[in-house]
Amino acid sequence: MKERLLSKEEIIELSNRDESHFYDNKAFEIKGDKIQKIAVAFANADGGEFIIGIKDKKEDKNPLKRWQGIDNMEAFNFVFQNLTQLSPTIPHSYEFLKDGSGKYALRITIEKSESVHKTVNQAVYIRKSAQSLPIKDPTQIQALSYAKGKSSYEDSIVNSALAEDIFESSEIIKFLRDYSPQSDPIEFTVNQNLVDRNSYDPRTAGILLFSDNPIPLLPKRCGIKINRYETSEEIPERAHLKEQHTVEGCLNEQIKKASEIITNIMESVKIMGAKGLEKVKYPPETIWEILVNAVIHRDYSISDDIQVLIFNNRVEIKSPGKLPGYVTIENILDARFSRNSKLVRVLNKYKNPANKDMGEGLNTAFQRMEEFRLKAPKILEDGNYIKVIIAHTSLASPEERIMDYLEVNDKIKNKQAREISGIKSENVMKRHFYDLRDKDLIEPVMSKTGTKIVAWKKKHNQIN
Repeated sequence: MKERLLSKEEIIELSNRDESHFYDNKAFEIKGDKIQKIAVAFANADGGEFIIGIKDKKEDKNPLKRWQGIDNMEAFNFVFQNLTQLSPTIPHSYEFLKDGSGKYALRITIEKSESVHKTVNQAVYIRKSAQSLPIKDPTQIQALSYAKGKSSYEDSIVNSALAEDIFESSEIIKFLRDYSPQSDPIEFTVNQNLVDRNSYDPRTAGILLFSDNPIPLLPKRCGIKINRYETSEEIPERAHLKEQHTVEGCLNEQIKKASEIITNIMESVKIMGAKGLEKVKYPPETIWEILVNAVIHRDYSISDDIQVLIFNNRVEIKSPGKLPGYVTIENILDARFSRNSKLVRVLNKYKNPANKDMGEGLNTAFQRMEEFRLKAPKILEDGNYIKVIIAHTSLASPEERIMDYLEVNDKIKNKQAREISGIKSENVMKRHFYDLRDKDLIEPVMSKTGTKIVAWKKKHNQIN
């Protein structure tokens, strides 16, 4: 049995802790169905923890009195009994929290799960903010299953499509020309379960892979939008938008066309560097792998396109859907979980597959950024989307970037230094200037009145 001895201060802190999306606390008198409700809600969302043995704040203003302290650990057996009744089993761990008098509360930690969980009464809950909310609508439960990767929208039947949209497409004819062993369109798609084996009704995966024009059949679910903004601002304005492109077609062609458009746009983007304005350079493998990852792992049940936003100092790729199953931001480079296994498998059968290094694409993207001496891409969950930010920020320290710039330029202003270093704050940048000044490497350039620093230059007596 795991035990942790708490100080008085820690008990007060826990008793005062606000309930949230990731935390709850309940009095010892909690009923079994409420235990299942909280556990299911956390498992169906992003995980979390709850403590049994702390009363609600409205029960008493004194945090020490809200801490109940139960004499015997065995008194909590009803908690474990209710958790073990759940099927499938919810991944969890527990810890007994012990006060100075030897009395206990119980902390249960629930992991995010790849399954959709229900209580014994077949009720589905999900954690939102500080509430465990029921989901009763079957379509919402199905959407949760898609989001978690338990089931995939790629398996759904496209009622608006015909078998001929796959069997007679130019894409599948071109694909099968290079495919071994030799197959005809019907044989191949049936064997790969891209159509219903009895009715030949096309599945979403089959339409995405081989329809010459899947957009009318799956509107706003399978395109790529590319926008070029001439700015480095976090939130661009409409005036910054210079180019827009919509990429359609089967997935293999989409990836190639989108990559070509992005490459062409990037050739015209310039960024402040050591020699002034320089053509921006990203490792092409990084853009390619992250784009491919967005296409094959997005949630196709969400009615939206993949968004590629190209700024002066970064590229953002936004893919519909949260991370599936047990995948988290922390383990994404090591986890192996495919929401759309058919798409991944069949795309890999192309003669020159887009996802050639299956399971290693993101790792390759990160490695190439390091080889280019650029900071690693940033992956984050943005509502119901996954966003990857590929910033053109050097691994060199701000001080190194400043000195590199002054090797070929007479002076450098705060704004220029922020542009080449990726630092957003003017005051933070000032501190780097002051550090270099204190090291006797640079000196200020004063205004005509001599009252204000307008730029910085190399100190003439500096010794390399």
